[in-house]
Amino acid sequence: MAASNSLGYIVVEGAEGLFRGASLVVDFRGIPLDFRYTDPIRPTRLEKILYGSAMEVYLREELVLDSLVRAVEVKPPVWICRDSDLVAPLKNLSRGKVLCLSMTNRAPMDAVGSVESTGESGVVYAVQVDAVSAPLRAEFAPNTREDEVRQTAATLVDAAKTMELVEPFGRMQKALASIGEE
Repeated sequence: MAASNSLGYIVVEGAEGLFRGASLVVDFRGIPLDFRYTDPIRPTRLEKILYGSAMEVYLREELVLDSLVRAVEVKPPVWICRDSDLVAPLKNLSRGKVLCLSMTNRAPMDAVGSVESTGESGVVYAVQVDAVSAPLRAEFAPNTREDEVRQTAATLVDAAKTMELVEPFGRMQKALASIGEE
């Protein structure tokens, strides 16, 4: 089921040889529509030997990310991650709009909805989603068209009217910690 007024958030973690992830789809008020997570994955010694330097990429992209994107029942029009290394594989898996979103320390831009290139390498923009906050840093997949960047920015502005756009990442961290404690 597709939900047009929704955003999908995805987190993939790898620390101390343990990999896990979570996805959260919320409506424009920040209310959860779908939540999925993976059980922790710890590769065996033999797997580490066989996969070598490709082990982390395989675990993050093929096992965790792929299973999360496939598992959600509510398909968001925009996926947001906080790790720029996930932007390209997430775009390939979801076949939708994808960006890495983070806070900046920049002064607010003149108008809500303003989109400016940051000058960084890649497809990176500053997006002013509300009238008072600092613009957000939005990194898109390589070869993302300008019109797709503008459409995604408009979606973010609409959602920012009723929710804080990076806040769901904190909820996801707490949920994963809670699951780990059980």
